[in-house]
Amino acid sequence: MAIDIRTLEERYISSCRRHHVLPNPAILAVLFKAKIKKTCHELCSLEISLDHLKETDFPPLLDLCMDLDASEIEAVDIHNESLYALDGNYALLLMHAINQKLRVVDLHDLSFGKDFLRDLSQRGLTCQVLTLRSSHFRKLNMMGEFMRIHTLNLDFSSSLTSFQEDCFTCMPNLMCLSLCDTRISNLWTTFAALSKLPSLVELRFQNWSCCNDVGPYSASSSGKSDDKTDSNQPNSVDYGGQLSINVRDVTNQNSSTEQGLRNLFLINNVVINDDVQSMAEDSSDDSDLYFSNPLQEHGSVELLSNVFAGGNRQVNPQNEASFDNLQNQNEEEPLEGVFTKHIGDVALTYISYHASPICFEKHYREYMIASLPHLRLLDNLPIRKIDQERATIKFSEYFENLPYRRKHKENVVHMLQKREIRASQTHAQSHRQKTSNIYGKSQYFYTRSLCAAKMGSSAWPFLHPLSVSGSNLGGESRSFRPRQFEYHPSDSSLMVFGTLDGEVIVVNHENGKIVSYIPSLGAMNSVLGLCWLKKYPSKLIAGSDNGSLKLYDIHQMRSTIAGIYSGAGSVTFDDFDQLTSVHVNFTDELFLASGYSRDVALYDISSGRRLQVFTDMHQEHINVVKFANHSPSLFATSSFDQDVKMWDLRQKPIRPCYTSLSSRGNVMVCFSPDDHYLLVSAVDNEVRQLLAVDGRLHLNFEIASTGSSQNYTRSYYMNGRDYIISGSCDEHVVRICCAQTGRRLRDISLEGGGGSRSSMFVQSLRGDPFREFNMSILAAYMRPRSRSEIFKVNMIASIDYAKEHLDGQQSKEFYRNTTTLAFHLTCLILASLA
Repeated sequence: MAIDIRTLEERYISSCRRHHVLPNPAILAVLFKAKIKKTCHELCSLEISLDHLKETDFPPLLDLCMDLDASEIEAVDIHNESLYALDGNYALLLMHAINQKLRVVDLHDLSFGKDFLRDLSQRGLTCQVLTLRSSHFRKLNMMGEFMRIHTLNLDFSSSLTSFQEDCFTCMPNLMCLSLCDTRISNLWTTFAALSKLPSLVELRFQNWSCCNDVGPYSASSSGKSDDKTDSNQPNSVDYGGQLSINVRDVTNQNSSTEQGLRNLFLINNVVINDDVQSMAEDSSDDSDLYFSNPLQEHGSVELLSNVFAGGNRQVNPQNEASFDNLQNQNEEEPLEGVFTKHIGDVALTYISYHASPICFEKHYREYMIASLPHLRLLDNLPIRKIDQERATIKFSEYFENLPYRRKHKENVVHMLQKREIRASQTHAQSHRQKTSNIYGKSQYFYTRSLCAAKMGSSAWPFLHPLSVSGSNLGGESRSFRPRQFEYHPSDSSLMVFGTLDGEVIVVNHENGKIVSYIPSLGAMNSVLGLCWLKKYPSKLIAGSDNGSLKLYDIHQMRSTIAGIYSGAGSVTFDDFDQLTSVHVNFTDELFLASGYSRDVALYDISSGRRLQVFTDMHQEHINVVKFANHSPSLFATSSFDQDVKMWDLRQKPIRPCYTSLSSRGNVMVCFSPDDHYLLVSAVDNEVRQLLAVDGRLHLNFEIASTGSSQNYTRSYYMNGRDYIISGSCDEHVVRICCAQTGRRLRDISLEGGGGSRSSMFVQSLRGDPFREFNMSILAAYMRPRSRSEIFKVNMIASIDYAKEHLDGQQSKEFYRNTTTLAFHLTCLILASLA
């Protein structure tokens, strides 16, 4: 027989006596309310507020919880509101003692600290609804067992930026997830994490709300007002232990558009009379919804105060987007965080509140709908069949799921087996016989397919800093401040980087060992220009911002700072004031220098002389000058005057071969490896690909701008000319796009130390010329006195494997080996045969 509530109360009072504490009136009141509910035939539940508990109250309360499983109590809810600093260990002990009858946990995480959050994530909970407002999560890693949870609310977790790969694997029943007002921004890693949730049907990164509502979070799903208000932040969503709406009723795949609209009204607590319903039925052909980008994260409160003038809830026309204007001429998403839906003569205006940065990504809604086909609601709005169809079309137009246009994930071992079968079949055939189509795939095809298969299983790239700091240089421990770097053109293990202190360091980037070290000796400031010679692979040109230009032979340079630098093996050229860029031509005979001027200087490498200065080549200073890869006389310049120009030394460059105009100042230009294209990067993510032959536009990558005139963008080719990588100095993300279609393949997000990812920005980047889908990124920190770092990125290696099984030197060896596909795939085949 179940223990009744009166007996529980008596046992609690008795336990208080044993522990020499007075019974807590709040606990007695909770038990009394439970008795009332039992009498009224309501759900017999306990609602425990941690705000009313002291540490001395927990021992008798834990004793009480031990009897709950055998009692009349059907459910226990735990919540807190204040920021009173309670020991998180007591809260965890209480929740675990309640065990299977724990239903709702609604906590303000700032009250308990990071240790509480770590322990909760690792141990798990038996609750069905978990709300952690303003949590300390930075990278979500809830690896404990949460087998019963169906609703998780992490709204206002302003430190939360990303997910661990397997953070949701222990939540098989999670149906509703809310992540409003977080700092999550990466579409690809977010999808990879959410794809581990087989039951997920409702997802929120922002809250679309009808302006007829009292407020963005004015009501819970049950329709009751939410009076739990923190003066420092908006109210969190109260799911009340249930989904916010009946998903099956709202988004039945066979339901009509009219029914979907009725349910959309219901979501936003709008009452529809019969006349309005009939108007909806008569306007079914015009009932498609179009969604805008949300309000800026840090400006939503200010904008809303303008939208709702004087609190009378009337919409400011300047912030209203009519149905007819929801798409611009290019059929892109509108730019305002407001949209209006007309049904007959009724206009409903919806506004986005508390949007996470991911909502600002171009085609965010279509990406999520296409990637998560089981979703039924996204950001409080239902997903209809027409939405899914539109999302599928948009996804295929703007995104690549896998590289090289592969449609489906392929098994790596299976691909290797097909390659080996082809090789054996080809060997067995007579030389007179033609290879059949089934075995006619080239080695190039299999390399691409294997890359696609690996990337399909690695949403999280293996990213780690180049470990040169702390290297022993003549007995002195040093760390460096890199400012520019270049891969070696013929030695896959070498990289050179120049520092803000004028040093030039050649390093084996596979093991972190320094090969050559060239001190500044007061002759250089920041090294901004670096270029290897191709025919003489031990030599390189280095230029600094004070105009110094030198040629070095690394075979004659010391690998430590011990001893006196004599300058042997170096050649000094005439200075080029305020230098920013140097580049050597295809034959290693000439090099060009540009800087904060409108001039370009031409140097002869063999004689060490400056041959000529070409003046007034642009109207403003020239950021970058680049020779073609296969023509020793052709070169391109890019300038802040918005022009990119092609020049030919054979024509004595008085006038350019052609000029291409950008809409903003140009930061970067480079030739594709085969010289067919020019890749042009202008301020604030304006990235275009031109035909090198005449400068015509071949492709506009349409990367979203930030609105910042200081967001300097740099882009380079990767994997030959197959893909481009692009990063900007106001952003912490590197974008990988197909160079033939412009479709986005992945974003690589940088995470800085100390938990503030946005404190990092991309200063420079290069694709690894020897390894598919590998690159290095020079990232700088905005914090004062913080050093910059070079990060190595391997997009086809597993970051979790490296973290869990390797460290130190093993991790470096792992990085080198996994970039060699033959080695990696041989290991996989051996494992499959074992």
